[in-house]
Amino acid sequence: MTALLYELVRGIARIHDEILEINDSFALFLSDKQLHFVLMGMLGMGLLFVIYPLFLLLSKKHVLVIAWIYVFTVMVVFSFAIEIGQGFTGTGTMDLEDVISGLSGFMLAFLVFAAVRAVFLFFAGLFFPKAERDTI
Repeated sequence: MTALLYELVRGIARIHDEILEINDSFALFLSDKQLHFVLMGMLGMGLLFVIYPLFLLLSKKHVLVIAWIYVFTVMVVFSFAIEIGQGFTGTGTMDLEDVISGLSGFMLAFLVFAAVRAVFLFFAGLFFPKAERDTI
């Protein structure tokens, strides 16, 4: 896990250096804060232009998929935060396998939920007309 974090930091540092070179070569003279402002704004909007149409399409009949994507994203951030916290405080070992194990637990729990939900919806379809089933 530590090696992965160091590689991520090195990669980000390389990208940061390249952005600073572009800043200098075009004589923009933007400060670090201004560069963060512009780049995060552009990155966020780029992601929004990709994610929004996808979620709009999914929202028509697949709201559970949107909820799963959101929860999975939060779980990834939370898992890494726990491991990084353990590494800094020395309360445990910072280990990528812990992250994978935790996310696997979420995936298994979700699969159990999805199976139970599928069985419930199957039987609801047998006993309730569609109009009543939509309110369940």
